[in-house]
Amino acid sequence: MNIDSIDHIVLTVKSIEKSLEFYVNVLNMKEISFQTGNDKRYALQFGNMKINLHETDNEFDPKAKIPTPGSEDFCLITKTPIKEVIKELNDKHIQIIEGPEDKHGALGKITSIYLRDPDKNLVEISNYN
Repeated sequence: MNIDSIDHIVLTVKSIEKSLEFYVNVLNMKEISFQTGNDKRYALQFGNMKINLHETDNEFDPKAKIPTPGSEDFCLITKTPIKEVIKELNDKHIQIIEGPEDKHGALGKITSIYLRDPDKNLVEISNYN
């Protein structure tokens, strides 16, 4: 077996609406919706990946053993210079809780900033150096 990439992750959230607002309006992801049987589902698309959203107590099976809002910690890579990302987040009144600082990504050195989404998940936004 040779795993190549991540296709999607699932975030368990308290409110689909608040999560869509944050990821679409703050991080400029694209909202998508789709049907699974009788259920309307929501996701966030960016690049060639997506984040599926499951609302607490209304998750879809199969699911994580203990789906919990605020338990995620993930890193998003942007080609936008981190100084421009900081300015955009400041203009949108989004608090940066740490950074910029140098870290190690999957492919080498990155410069990262950290913020929290509406469920208090830790979102790292980074540039490769």
